[in-house]
Formats: sequence, C-alpha cells, structure tokens
Amino acid sequence: MYQAKINVTLRKSILDPQGKAVHHGLESQGLKSVTEVRIGKFIEMLIQTDNENDAKRITEEACKKLLANPVMEDYSYTIEKFPEGYEI
Repeated sequence: MYQAKINVTLRKSILDPQGKAVHHGLESQGLKSVTEVRIGKFIEMLIQTDNENDAKRITEEACKKLLANPVMEDYSYTIEKFPEGYEI
C-alpha cells in the first residue's frame, strides 16, 4: 500500500482572493513581514497496490481527472510506502 500526498495550488498568474484576504488579516494582526499568501488544497490518498509505479500512475490520473483544474491549478505530490495496519 502507498500513500500519496498531493498539493494543489492556483497558478501564479491566477488571482487568489482568499489568499489576499488571509494576507490582509495577518497584516492587521501585526505580522507585517508576511509578504504574500496563497491558499491551496492538501489531499492524502491511500492506494492499494504493491507497485510504486502503479501508485504514481493512479495519483497522476486522479490529479488530472478530478483533483486539479489544469487551466487554473498546478499540482505536485509525493508517494510513500504506507505501513500495513495504519490509517491516515
């Protein structure tokens, strides 16, 4: 079994109003050294396979088909062997 950890973020060219709101909130709390905030999604998936290449293929397919909008978002992921008997 493998665990995929996926980060989905808006492309740099896309305005991030949620990130702007959080940035302004942090500034109003006195955290003036924060210069930019971008909001994204973090997804964990368990993949039932004994083959790391299959886990990568399945993760890539999930990202392209459902988890990320290829017009507006970028994604990256890591794949790790997941110990049997544990849960996320």
